[in-house]
Amino acid sequence: MSTPGGSRPGPVSRRTRYDLGRDELSELLTGEPAYRVEQVWDGLYRQGRTVSELTNVPKALRERLAAQLPTALDEVTRVTGDDGRTVKFLWALDGGSRIETVLMHYDDRSTVCVSTQAGCAMACGFCATGQAGFERHLSAGEIVEQVVMARREAGDRRISNVVFMGMGEPLANYDRTWEAVHRLHDDIGIGARHLTLSTVGLVPGIRRLAVADLPVNLAVSLHAADDELRDELVPINRRYPLPVLVEACRDYVDRTRRRLSFEWAMISGVNDRFEDAARLADIATDLRAHVNLIPLNSTPGYAVRGSSRNRVQAFAEDLRRRGVNVTVRDTRGSDIDAACGQLRAGHEATAVAPPARRR
Repeated sequence: MSTPGGSRPGPVSRRTRYDLGRDELSELLTGEPAYRVEQVWDGLYRQGRTVSELTNVPKALRERLAAQLPTALDEVTRVTGDDGRTVKFLWALDGGSRIETVLMHYDDRSTVCVSTQAGCAMACGFCATGQAGFERHLSAGEIVEQVVMARREAGDRRISNVVFMGMGEPLANYDRTWEAVHRLHDDIGIGARHLTLSTVGLVPGIRRLAVADLPVNLAVSLHAADDELRDELVPINRRYPLPVLVEACRDYVDRTRRRLSFEWAMISGVNDRFEDAARLADIATDLRAHVNLIPLNSTPGYAVRGSSRNRVQAFAEDLRRRGVNVTVRDTRGSDIDAACGQLRAGHEATAVAPPARRR
């Protein structure tokens, strides 16, 4: 299992197509003309081609590359919702683990939501992935390949944003996630300001991000603004309570000058009172953070409903009156179980006791 903010070796996959760096590919192509490396690299990353589609490479070499650089993702199923605007993929990995990727089309852009682990050790009870437990880290190549496959599905639509908000805790798999960030930025050409890492609050990882060499966006899954409730909803809070988390966030904002976002899953009777809004506003205004309110997608293992539409809107308006920049997140994919881990979970989820309703 990973350590917070690091990447203690856990089981990972065999080396696959997008795991190799440019130098490693060069070694693999020893004996070939020097320009072959650029042809293959450009074809795989910038053009998003399969090995068989690299027609500027000799057939014998294509066959060797296909054998030596297998793909990581084997499609199990896909579901489409929102009138074709949301596509969710379920992939099988080497060793039998399964992960999800979501492709979301908007009027002016397309966004890919990628997984960084198979399962998750953070044990957030309302999250289908957390209910299933941790299996293994993904390699950098397995993360990058999700974007490559989504880009192929998107066709002429440009992938403008990648959010690391799928299955797993990105900062618990920091090194491999950061390698994937660089591949997406350096080789696929997605700008750092269009890459967002989400965390439940792994403070060592946040502090590493604050001094990292690319100014990516940070989204913190907050969900509660007092330690008693957050200890229940997000168990890692017992290790990194709110004062420690807030200080790490402040350091990130001060060093990067990037806007911080807080994610807040709206859970009926649990964290949707005006008292909760007041506490959230105190933290958000102090850090000049943007708040995303997310109506909770119910999961089989968590017997609590999401807040009503009216309650979400009232909560948002109260935050605005308190000076908070807030967005009510579009509930994309609710008709296809597109929330993190839901497609994989199905009947696998283990029931989790909900927190007591607050009055």
